[in-house]
Amino acid sequence: MKKISIILLSLLLLFSPLTTINVQAEDFSVAAKSSIAVDASSGKILYSQNATDSSTRIASITKLLTAYLVYKSVDEKKIAWDTKVPISDYAYNLTMNSNASNIPLAKGTEITVKDLLNALLLPSANSAAIALAEKIAGSEPKFVDMMMDQLKEWGITDAKLYSSSGLPNSELGENIYPGSTENDANTMSAQDVAIMCTHLLKDYPEILKITEKTELEFDKGGQSETTLSNTNQMLPGFATTRAGVDGLKTGSTSFYVDCFAATTVQNGFRIITVVLESKNSSEDNATPFSLTNSLMNQVYASWTKIQIADKGTQISDFPSLPVQDGKKNTVNLVAGEDLSAVVPFKSGTADTNAISISFDKKAQTAIEAPVKKGEELVQATAVQKDKLGYLPGFSGYHFPLTAENDVTRANIFVVIWNSFVRFVNEKL
Repeated sequence: MKKISIILLSLLLLFSPLTTINVQAEDFSVAAKSSIAVDASSGKILYSQNATDSSTRIASITKLLTAYLVYKSVDEKKIAWDTKVPISDYAYNLTMNSNASNIPLAKGTEITVKDLLNALLLPSANSAAIALAEKIAGSEPKFVDMMMDQLKEWGITDAKLYSSSGLPNSELGENIYPGSTENDANTMSAQDVAIMCTHLLKDYPEILKITEKTELEFDKGGQSETTLSNTNQMLPGFATTRAGVDGLKTGSTSFYVDCFAATTVQNGFRIITVVLESKNSSEDNATPFSLTNSLMNQVYASWTKIQIADKGTQISDFPSLPVQDGKKNTVNLVAGEDLSAVVPFKSGTADTNAISISFDKKAQTAIEAPVKKGEELVQATAVQKDKLGYLPGFSGYHFPLTAENDVTRANIFVVIWNSFVRFVNEKL
């Protein structure tokens, strides 16, 4: 029998200073132009509201893609964390713009990639984004081209990007992207932002070691030394704090924080939430954080985590494979790792009815000896089937079925005889 042990959802949701209200999904909405919530490990959509509207302005949430390309460039050894980055006149002059989020920078200085990344993520320093873009690509327009290429690699084709910082062209003077207009600004759908965040956390989870900080030192001992403060007001020390939140990034349009891509872990699973162009943010700058808190409450009240397979145990749907030319005719299969999935939580019970498991091989597919214990022989995929589905590019929970034991190869005479028998059966 397939072993499924259910991890019961705690009836006491994580309380914060904000009011926690449990409501049914059909009665719940977010006071924003668009929003979405997804399971970070699988891309399973857990809530969606006008989430594919690609006309939504994302402002400084753009910087998460800039950060991704910084990590990627370090990975590819094009730059290092201690690489010194010169601050161009374009980046420096932007620090004089009171409409743009920034940090004070001394003219003509050089700042490390690591410090600039910290400044990009915490106080949302626009000059840091531009300096990094120029260092990596040679110019900001070329970096924007890299950004668009990365989005296309993820299957995102409806986004429009013009700057590495998220600033609208109206704030960039003569430095706007070639062929764009003064009225252009970066736009993406909430779903696109969720795809970007999911890839970011999968590929570079270490970013959370930065975004979880409320403060960090900048350019210590240098001419631009200062303390960076995080704009994420759901971190400890703020009125809208919520335990478990450790990222990701705010965005401001019309001078108000009204966009927020967040992530948190509760009840054993991590989610990503996106709230874009929240309403009434001009009246209360905490609005996107309050809305995110409500969305997180809704998700954790509506979904829970179950254990689908325990590492080392058999799956009843696929217990073994036939072995060709082995001293044993079959090899037992076991789950190569623990596997859990997020399923609907209804009336105090986890609903597992919509979970289905598929395999990349048929049960009668023979494999050739020898077989090593722990060898991955079958890939299994567990899928939650519902109208919400998964983010584009994501298709469920994937885990391997591995050999439970060794199967050595038979002696040469047995192998020859087996080959003869197969030839007779197949050809004659």
